[in-house]
Amino acid sequence: MITLLCLNKKELESFVNSGEYSTFDFLPITKHRALSQIKNEKADDEDVLLTLAFEGEKLAGYLGTFPDRLKQEIKFAWLSTLYVSENFRGKRIAQQLLEKVFEKYDGKIGITEFTKEAESLYNKTKQFHYITPKTGNRYYFKSDLGEIIPRKKKSLMPFKPIFQIADFVANSVISFNNQFTKTHQISFEIKDFVDEASSTFLEQFEKHRNSKEITWIMKNPWVLEGKGVEKDYLFSSYAKEFKYFWVKIFDEYGNIEACSLLNLRDGHLKISYFFGKRKNFVFFLQNFIRDHRVKVLTSYQTELNESFNKKKFPKIHQKDLERRYLFHKKLLEILPEDFEPIFQDGDGDPVFT
Repeated sequence: MITLLCLNKKELESFVNSGEYSTFDFLPITKHRALSQIKNEKADDEDVLLTLAFEGEKLAGYLGTFPDRLKQEIKFAWLSTLYVSENFRGKRIAQQLLEKVFEKYDGKIGITEFTKEAESLYNKTKQFHYITPKTGNRYYFKSDLGEIIPRKKKSLMPFKPIFQIADFVANSVISFNNQFTKTHQISFEIKDFVDEASSTFLEQFEKHRNSKEITWIMKNPWVLEGKGVEKDYLFSSYAKEFKYFWVKIFDEYGNIEACSLLNLRDGHLKISYFFGKRKNFVFFLQNFIRDHRVKVLTSYQTELNESFNKKKFPKIHQKDLERRYLFHKKLLEILPEDFEPIFQDGDGDPVFT
């Protein structure tokens, strides 16, 4: 028989600090991720953050939920992680976990960044509808065949050294050519939190997260730098490089004209949030990509992408992307018919990974 256990803030904190937490065959959440979610100000004390499924005393699966608000007034939660051990497949555990969370949040659930397998499961519930997706681009600045090809085709792993040599040659040529790229002198500042001046600047923009929340994200990451490995935890927890950058761009008079939250993970850059004028930020980003040896930039910032393309951004390749969103029908029922969320890249839980 499957039993479900729902954990709110206080219960989750007790759970990850207990002796029981590390005794399971796999972890349902990392400790640092749990402590980060507990500090989420949009999560009320009784909101469920993690739901565990047990068969007897054995942990069989889990479902993570991440409370949020639309326009600061409509409470809902993002589905954040879903996993069922292969030892317990075929017992409708994933469906039971979903049904329990639907009950706890009265159907006010959203999902994004899902795998094809998870998407198929969500659609089988017949409880979700797609809302307007975000279109984006992925820009490549370095050759990375030594990582990409063996990861996609395991049979080519023995040839990884050859691909790495090809990368070295190609990237040497790219670096040489970049020396002749015109640079622009931009006045900017990079901080590890959102300061008061930035907070004042942000007041003029419609947004889903305020300055305090962005600082919370930067100070409480779900991914830590280092070589640590959590026991059988299947979601993001460690990376060789994982940094947030709060960027302020100034005009000729020393006034802030743009702010952005950047996320750099193992050479992969994301623009989680952007506010303000684009021109000088694009020039700044060109320099940032060069100085931090960025391999790839993923951006769903449509207007910024248009600027990248117009200014012939120094890329070696690019491809189109689409980020889809599923909203539970009960969440859609309480939203205006013409509702457009206008999500930025970091909204939901993508900012944490």
